[in-house]
Amino acid sequence: MAIGLSHGGTNVYSASERSNQLWVGTQDGVVLFERMNGQWREAERALRGQHISSIIFEATSGTMFAGAFFGSIHASADGGKTWERRDNGMTIHDVYSLASHVVDGKVRVYAGTQPAHLFVSEDLGMHWSEIPSLREVPTTSQWSFPAPPHVAHTKFITFDPCDSHTLYACVEQGAFLKSTDLGKSWRELNTVGLYKDKNRPVEHFYDVHRCLIDPRDPQRIYVTGGAGLYVTYNGGGSWERWTAADWAADVYPDGFTWNPKNPDTMFVAAAEHNPVTWRKAGPAARAEGKLYRSKDGGKNWQRLAGGLPASLKHEFGALCLEEANGNCAIFGGTTGGEVYCSEDNGESWTLITNELAPISKKGHERLLAAS
Repeated sequence: MAIGLSHGGTNVYSASERSNQLWVGTQDGVVLFERMNGQWREAERALRGQHISSIIFEATSGTMFAGAFFGSIHASADGGKTWERRDNGMTIHDVYSLASHVVDGKVRVYAGTQPAHLFVSEDLGMHWSEIPSLREVPTTSQWSFPAPPHVAHTKFITFDPCDSHTLYACVEQGAFLKSTDLGKSWRELNTVGLYKDKNRPVEHFYDVHRCLIDPRDPQRIYVTGGAGLYVTYNGGGSWERWTAADWAADVYPDGFTWNPKNPDTMFVAAAEHNPVTWRKAGPAARAEGKLYRSKDGGKNWQRLAGGLPASLKHEFGALCLEEANGNCAIFGGTTGGEVYCSEDNGESWTLITNELAPISKKGHERLLAAS
């Protein structure tokens, strides 16, 4: 088995036993690490020169896909030994996110792009077609992004754990979208009432990063976004904004994962301040990336240490978790090219490498480049 660590790809894995292969998406292609005698060692590199945004594994066929910022979509049918570009029908090649799902016995692979569009393939990426309805929701004209060229992107794609026809798309910045008919139509969930507590309505949220849907109750949805964690217990009818005790008002939580067998245990990667602050700081910019764990479904958070740096210039640009036989391994990759691993549910951490190209969303590695 293999797992992937990337900004916009799969972030939750479940297996019968621990995987011995870890593929990491970097600014300079994909890097394979193999675990031997309890140690992770670099084994292979591919797609050099491509800034990898997303890695997914399509389980039915065994095909591995890698999306790239400005580099379209690449696929490997032999475990990463050889790769081919598969983007026939893709009219936009700045790929931010990938996801795959089996619907009525048929594999569907999805790709999210910048500008924020959504594409689907039903033949493992050989041919793609756009899902145009994503651009037909009422707020489309308001979608934007703070950094030039101020264009929103489809940052993350995921699926209802109980209904294969239902999918979600996170648009940064602009919308949290739900479709119950495989993308024929969409409903905006982030424009309904948001409550910090039962009596105090606050603004709607538009900076949408990624989401998790509780497999025990799909009406319970968690979304990370600029400045916090947003939670609904009624399928988006109303929301609450939750934060950790030490989060600043402009905290930047992004990477988000949990134990699929016990979703009350979740992990989030958060920079101390948002990228606007990094940009203003210039060469002195520091993200102060941190990892947090909650054991009560996001109500309370503990900052993790146990081998993680007390102060980190960089942001955790990718976060994923693998559950196997009740045990969780968590992996975090940074804009500084570091990969950290915990094999004991976040209690202790090991640095696998600090010599990779940045593991990041496009642009964040430039904001945090060494002075």
